[in-house]
Amino acid sequence: MYVGTLSFDLLLGDVHSLKEKRSVVRPIVAELQRKYAVSAAEVGGQNLHQRAEIGLAVVSGDAGHLHDVLDRCERLVAARPEVELLSVRRRLHGDDD
Repeated sequence: MYVGTLSFDLLLGDVHSLKEKRSVVRPIVAELQRKYAVSAAEVGGQNLHQRAEIGLAVVSGDAGHLHDVLDRCERLVAARPEVELLSVRRRLHGDDD
């Protein structure tokens, strides 16, 4: 069994309230969940208007599949025009950990 996690640090563009922030972050989280069957949530920066941290986790029996899903998730978030991807932290855990 393999577990992979990603943590995205995002800068949100023209956002001036927490309500506007939710309207940007929620669709990204929902699309990650829908397209790639990952567990995803906003995990940091909840009180900041123009910053967000999204975390996700994937479990797979195949390391290659796990890498593929994580790569696709990263590309999806990086391609969103309404956010700037500041950093990505990736962690992988296997049976040997």
